[in-house]
Amino acid sequence: MGNAGLDMISFGTVFLELVLGHLPELPRPGEEVFTDDFAVSCGGGAVTSASAAARTGVHAGLCTLLGNDLGSRVVLAHCEHAGVDVSPSLRVPWRSAGISLVLNFDGDRAFITHAPARSAGEQPEVDRWCDVVLRERPRWCYLHARRGVPGFLRAARSVGTKVMLDMSLADERERELVIECVGLADVFVPNEAELRWLTSAQTLESAVAAAKAWGTPLVVKRGPAGALVVDGGTVAEIRDGVQAVRVRDRTGAGDAFAGALIAELLRGVRLASAVIAANQAGSEAVGRLGAVGAVEMELGELLTGAVTESAVAVRTERTQGREARSGA
Repeated sequence: MGNAGLDMISFGTVFLELVLGHLPELPRPGEEVFTDDFAVSCGGGAVTSASAAARTGVHAGLCTLLGNDLGSRVVLAHCEHAGVDVSPSLRVPWRSAGISLVLNFDGDRAFITHAPARSAGEQPEVDRWCDVVLRERPRWCYLHARRGVPGFLRAARSVGTKVMLDMSLADERERELVIECVGLADVFVPNEAELRWLTSAQTLESAVAAAKAWGTPLVVKRGPAGALVVDGGTVAEIRDGVQAVRVRDRTGAGDAFAGALIAELLRGVRLASAVIAANQAGSEAVGRLGAVGAVEMELGELLTGAVTESAVAVRTERTQGREARSGA
C-alpha cells in the first residue's frame, strides 16, 4: 500500500542556490558589482512546492536524487527543518544536485546554472518516479511536464493519485507533449506567459478560450494580479490573498503557489477558494531570498554531512509515530 501518511509528493531535480540580491547591472569583464543582499538556499520545483505544503501542516514528501554533494546536504538540512519527508528520494553516492547562481534585478532574475551529468546506466528518472507513485500512493503529487511524464500521469491515475501539473517555457517542439500532459492532469498551473506560448495566443482571453478545449481545470498565475481560475464553464479572477511586499527574489514563487494550493485542496477547499491561500504563499515567496528562503547550516554539517543522519533519525521517528497512531 505504501506510506498512507503521505498527503502529497513533489517530483523533480533540486539545486543549491547562491542568491544575490538587487544588482544595478551585470559586471563587464574586469569589473566588479556589489550587492548588500545574499543568501544560501535550495530550489527546484519539487523542494519548493513540498516546503510550501509542509508549512501548512500537510505531510509532504520530496522525490529526487540526493547525493554526497554540498547541494544535497543543504536540501537535507532544509527538509529536516521544514518537515518535508525525504523518504521517497533515492540516495546515491555521487553529486546529484544542480547549482544555480541567482541574480536579481528590478522586477526580474537571471540564472547561471550547472546541472550534473546523468550517471551511466542510471535508471531513467521518470521510471523511478512511476515506481514511487505506485508504491506510496499519495493523494496528490506535483511535477513539471517533460518527456516521459505522460506515462507517469497514467500510473498516478491508476492508483487514484491526483496530479497538479506545471511547466517551464521550452522550445516549440515540446508544445504537443505539454498539451498531452495537461489532458492527463487534474489541475494545470501555468503562468500567463506560458499559457500564451502554449496556445500561440496573443491575449490572455484568447489563450484561456483555447485552453478550455483541453478539459483540465486551469489556474493561471499572474503574480501581483493574483490568478485566473478556469474550471468547467466558469472563469474567476482571484485577487484575494495577494499581499503588498517588497520583491526581493521571484525564484520559486510559482512552485510555492502550487504547494499551498495542493494543501488547500487536500482540506477539501474548492479550487477557486483554495487560490486565496496560494496567492498569499506566492506573495510571501517573493519577499525572501531563495526559493525556500535562506537555509542556515553549521560548518560541520556543510563539511561532514552530519545532517544526513539527523534527517534519517527524524524521519524514522515520524514514521514510528504514524504507525503508532494507525495501530500498525
